Amino acid sequence: MSRPVSRVLTLLELLQTGGVRTVADLAGRLGVAERTVRRYVDHLVDLDIPVESVRGRHGGYRLAPGHRMPPLMLTDDEALAVLLGLVAGRRTGLTAAAGTAGETASAKVRRVLPERLRRRLDAVLQSVAFTAPPTGSAAVPETGVLLTVADAVRGHRPVSFRYGGGRRGEDGASGTGASGAAGAAGGERTMYPYGLVAHAGRWYVTGRDLSAGADRTFRLDRVAGARILPGAFEPPDGPDPAERVLTSLATAPYRHAVTVWVRGTAEEVRTRLPGSVAVVAAEEESWSRVEIRAERLDWLPGVLASLDLPFAVERPDELRELVAEFANRLADSARRTTRDG
Repeated sequence: MSRPVSRVLTLLELLQTGGVRTVADLAGRLGVAERTVRRYVDHLVDLDIPVESVRGRHGGYRLAPGHRMPPLMLTDDEALAVLLGLVAGRRTGLTAAAGTAGETASAKVRRVLPERLRRRLDAVLQSVAFTAPPTGSAAVPETGVLLTVADAVRGHRPVSFRYGGGRRGEDGASGTGASGAAGAAGGERTMYPYGLVAHAGRWYVTGRDLSAGADRTFRLDRVAGARILPGAFEPPDGPDPAERVLTSLATAPYRHAVTVWVRGTAEEVRTRLPGSVAVVAAEEESWSRVEIRAERLDWLPGVLASLDLPFAVERPDELRELVAEFANRLADSARRTTRDG
């Protein structure tokens, strides 16, 4: 691509960031004279790209709404965000109403990507499992970290990184081995990554932490300096990465360890309690033992009542008292016929 054409496309990319861009600012970003900027704008207009001239002290150029979408210039981060959004929407059913539009849009974006970037984005898309959609603010990992870890997952290669760790009770890093849940401190880590999981607005990598000699789950937004190491490994049989992450979150160390018996099969209980909240630990004589880790207990009485199944609180006693108080409040409300009192 010749340098003038390359600069015209760069000008389009700058205008697509939104707002009014002054001629002086554009000239400085492109490394050309202001009159050259005006000539580049004329080129864009000749291509039917709706560039508006804004007069006045803070005037310059901006893109106006057009009858058709102008060519898009995407950075690596933007291309990854677009493709992941399309795939996540399709896999979680959020964009089901769009029919095949999501698939064709994804194909168009992939078709214009450089081969190097397309291979790395494909590694992410082939390695990630989507569970629950975001429920609040998302925690976004570095693009370089995500691409590197995805390459390691797809190639069954070990990876090393620096981990920032997390506070007790956070869904940071936890172990799910025979020793039970255990927090993972920050520092240098070497890992056999089994898979990537996007859950509730956060990204996780799960696998064998060679530094600790145990299976671990790490939040990718706390990972830095990821690099692939020589060698290879064979992923073990057992739960898939999504199940590993959900179990890891449900068994992470929290302030309260709750055990509840619920009358129902394990399958019935799992359809009512998400795997990231509770683990069905056993099933005996039509009752299932459910284990929950929680920082607070005040939300559990309502959750248990919503199961619509008989249950018995084994521990802690504090939860049993909260359930009784919750039942009393419901009974009072059932007897009330007016808003008074």
